[in-house]
Parts: sequence; C-alpha cells; structure tokens
Amino acid sequence: MIEKKQLISVEEKAVLVGVILKDQTTEQAEEYLDELAFLSETAGAKTVKRFTQKLAHPDSRTFVGKGKLEEIKDYLNGKNITLVIFDDELTGSQISNIEKELNVKTIDRSDLILDIFARRARTAQAKVQVELAQYQYLLPRLKGMWKHLERQGGGIGTRGPGETEIETDRRIVKDKIALLRKRLSEIDKQAFTQRKERGEFIRVALVGYTNVGKSTLMTVLSKSEVFAENKLFATLDTTTRKVVFENTPFLLSDTVGFIRKLPHHLVESFKSTLDEVREADILLHVVDISHPQYEDQIGVVNKTLQELKAFEKPMLTIFNKMDLYVQKNFDEWLEDSVKEEILKDLKDKWDLATNGNCVFVSATERQNMDALRDIILEKVRELYAIRYPYKTMLY
Repeated sequence: MIEKKQLISVEEKAVLVGVILKDQTTEQAEEYLDELAFLSETAGAKTVKRFTQKLAHPDSRTFVGKGKLEEIKDYLNGKNITLVIFDDELTGSQISNIEKELNVKTIDRSDLILDIFARRARTAQAKVQVELAQYQYLLPRLKGMWKHLERQGGGIGTRGPGETEIETDRRIVKDKIALLRKRLSEIDKQAFTQRKERGEFIRVALVGYTNVGKSTLMTVLSKSEVFAENKLFATLDTTTRKVVFENTPFLLSDTVGFIRKLPHHLVESFKSTLDEVREADILLHVVDISHPQYEDQIGVVNKTLQELKAFEKPMLTIFNKMDLYVQKNFDEWLEDSVKEEILKDLKDKWDLATNGNCVFVSATERQNMDALRDIILEKVRELYAIRYPYKTMLY
C-alpha cells in the first residue's frame, strides 16, 4: 500500500514554479506565487527562488516546457534545496516525470494545502476531513506514483508492479475513502444534533478569505479568546460563542478561511464544517482591505458562497485592517484633507456596491468597533422580529 506523502520538514528550502496562462497577467501570477510563498512558510518551508513561464497551456508531461525544466535543474544543481512546489495541480505522471528530471521532491499547491490542513487539524472531525481529502487526492495519482517507485528502486524486482498491484492499491484506497466518509457522516450527525440543541437563537457566521482577521474580530466581538495568528488557515474548526449585545443574545461562529485554487476534494470534505455558513441567518464577510488584491479575494469568497448556496443570505461586509490600509497608502506628507477625501471616495464606492451593507474597522486597533456592534445588533433584532416575534419583546 502506498502511503500518503511525508509532511514537509521544518526549514526545508523550496523553489516555487508558476505558469502564466493566456488569460492571466504577470502581476496576477506573481500575486499567486506570493500566496504560494505564504502557504510554504505556513507549512515550515523557506522559499529561496521563483520560476515562471508563459504558456498557452501546461505541458502534458512536465507542466512547464523542457527549457524551463532545464533552467530549474541548473539552479538546483549543487544547492541544498529539497523541494519544488508548483502553483497548480499536477497529475501523478507529471509529478513522477518532474522528479525524474530534477531528482528533488515535487508537490503541487493542493498537496501543500493538504499538508497545512493535516498539521492544523485538532478535532476528530477536522482530522477525518483532512484524511479523506488526502486519499481523494491520492487515488487518481496512484499509477504515476508506482512509476516513480519503479525508477527509485533500481535492480532486481523493479520492473513494475503490474496492474494487479495497482488495482489492489486502488481498491484499498477506495475502501479507506468509504470508511472515512462513513465516520465523517457519524460525526456530522452529532454536530447537527449539537447545532439543533442551541435553541432559537439568531446565528451569525464570520466568513472571508484566509488571514483577513476573522478570529481577531471574533475575539473582540465575543470578548473571549480565540486562536489567531498571522498564518494561513490558523482556524480549521468552527468556533461558536454566545454573544450578547444590549440584552440581545445571538450565536457567533468563526469558520475556516477560503482561498483561491482550493482543492475541490478539500471543499467537499469540509462541507460539513461549512454547515455553519449554510445554516447561518446573517453572514459577516470580513475583508482585508490592506491587501493589494482584496477585490479578487472578495470575488473568491463570493464564488465559494455561491457554491455553498449561501450567497443570498443577509450579509454585512466588514472591511478590516483599515490601520494597515492607511499605513500602506498614505505617506506622512499627505494633507489630512486629501486623506479624508480619498477615504470618503473608498467608502462611497463600497457603500454603493454593497447597498449600504458595509463598515470599515480595525479589529486589532479597536477602530470603529462600536459602529460595527450597532449594525450587527440592528440586523440581529430585525431577524428576531421576523423569525421569533414572541421573543422580540424580551430583547
């Protein structure tokens, strides 16, 4: 039985590889590689070099062209670099072909994300979800991995396992997937029961791209400590707290962050965790406005919410990290009147785009948090009046 790939070693040196397709710009590709570098750092690897290539479509054998692969090989020669990470999903045969040429461990973006999820899974549900996604990722790559092992072995008994052994492995992986799905289904039933036992409360869920400050906002709004750090996917498990604003209680949940090019099988595996999003009455879409590609991130989150059939829910867009936005965009010589004019234009733009459902804050600096609380309270009370009118007089 072929085991899942070993975890990335801490401080392992890595090079990143990205392809610029015809519908992408060089700037977009660089931003994707910035994110891949952040993912690598989160997993414990140190990025030492990036390679990009413009292609009409990826090479079926090695994803990048022969010349680019030679360039990467020349760079790796004599250096203590043990990992090559591609920004797009590779097939099993592509991985084995690349590793044969470079003689260095090669993984793709999906494998990297799965590795991070495996490290950060804490609860039984998250661990099963990650393991299920890992086996789903492994299944279509078995044949390529067998070819890779043939070459690595050398000598007697390395002519290849033949279809019988590959099919045996495939059957074992499929059985494992079926077992994990059954176990996840049982955990989901328990989680569903727990959600139903919460009673008649309005439910509010924080959603957004990864690392936008959801957990920090959760801490400020709920006045309870929630794990938060400057790394991608700091939160895998949904955290729910009972919050009371001016005698009005509601449930507030923090959920796993979204990311572009999130592996499909990971989305599938984590759908049960995202039930908090589907079952929420109000969504708080948190945006890191200081990020240079924050509008693209909004698009990724909205697309994911559409896939979850949750996009039509009442939503408040919270533009977080306004303190960093000001730091990055305004120099010290800019007149206050000009700053105010620029900020007004920004707020007017998003006020129009969200139909008035937005607020600008800094969770770490506690800026404009009273206004945020007032808006949330108003929306919660409006829904109580509709859903549970007999409770309205209590709040």
